[in-house]
Amino acid sequence: MNAPDGPAGPRFATKLPKVGTTIFTVMSSLAVEHDAVNLGQGFPDFDCDPALVDAVADAMRAGHNQYPPMAGVAALREHIAGKVEAVHGHRYDPRDEITVTAGATQAIFTAVLAVVRPGDEVVVIEPVYDSYVPSIELAGGTAVAVPMRADFRVDWPAVRAACTARTRAILVNSPHNPTGTILRAADLRELASIACAHDLIVISDEVYEHMVFDGQPHESVSRYPELAARSFVVSSFGKTFHVTGWKLGYCAAPAPLSAEFRKVHQFNVFTAHAPTQHGIASYMAERQAWRDVASFYQRKRDLFRAGLARTRFRLLDCEGTFFQLVDYSAISDLGEADFAKWLTTEIGVAAIPLSAFYEQGTENRVVRFCFAKTDATLERALSRLSAL
Repeated sequence: MNAPDGPAGPRFATKLPKVGTTIFTVMSSLAVEHDAVNLGQGFPDFDCDPALVDAVADAMRAGHNQYPPMAGVAALREHIAGKVEAVHGHRYDPRDEITVTAGATQAIFTAVLAVVRPGDEVVVIEPVYDSYVPSIELAGGTAVAVPMRADFRVDWPAVRAACTARTRAILVNSPHNPTGTILRAADLRELASIACAHDLIVISDEVYEHMVFDGQPHESVSRYPELAARSFVVSSFGKTFHVTGWKLGYCAAPAPLSAEFRKVHQFNVFTAHAPTQHGIASYMAERQAWRDVASFYQRKRDLFRAGLARTRFRLLDCEGTFFQLVDYSAISDLGEADFAKWLTTEIGVAAIPLSAFYEQGTENRVVRFCFAKTDATLERALSRLSAL
């Protein structure tokens, strides 16, 4: 006998009608179901430095378990300011220009909510990380997507043409997820020209700032005074220290922008995890571990690319991040989502279709692998891919 229907729930319209179960969730579930090597989602399968775990555990035992200051633990903000100045040459005041956040995604969401109002437009570059557009839409804004060129470089004339009287901000990401390309000095000059001409606020996602390869510099917007004066710069301890599950990041911005950022921050999370902040502050006081990140991941990139070179995939450039794009045109005529599912279920290696990073699902016959894995994991994946 069927149970009687329950009471009717409220009627409502979704605020994010285009958002459903993400391809990342789909591919990870398939990877588990088929015992595939998961090179889809972007997180390490190895442990962080034990000294970092000890530092956070020590902070817990020392009693740092209650609310820290809204803007973040003072010692951590001091270390962030020192690191940014040492690496990028720009000094932020840790008192009113640096805010510790519950990860980079929260920082980006907070920056968007702080400055975007209903009717505003925000330029984003496609392929685009999946949290950007929903953040803009939840703020009542409209995302204006500008596709990259065929070589996955920013099309600056198209960006300039996309700016209107309603454009409030531009959201950029370098090193770029998912393509692995980086912005160079000429790109930053173009960005500055456009931002100043249209009085735009820049939101710069730099979570992979310490993963730039082959001796190239990371061109942070912080390096350029005309950009630093109008930018939110977001970074991530989770990416830098291999602890993505800790969800700790920060936002650096000039005091007027930081003041608006903190107004929103205090009402969406108020503050971030106290013992993690204290632990990372202690860890940073004793070592500059971020200086080794680029060489660490470059070795993994080189190992992975050397193995892929023996397959039928065509390798695209990887200048930064821990992601590698490959063109599979010589292997299959399937669309990207279908190919990624086939690769997972039949070959036993999970990847992400590049089309997932486009609103219209643009097809390039390209998938993304993550090489933030142990050498053993990468070798196991390469062994399976060598059958192609």
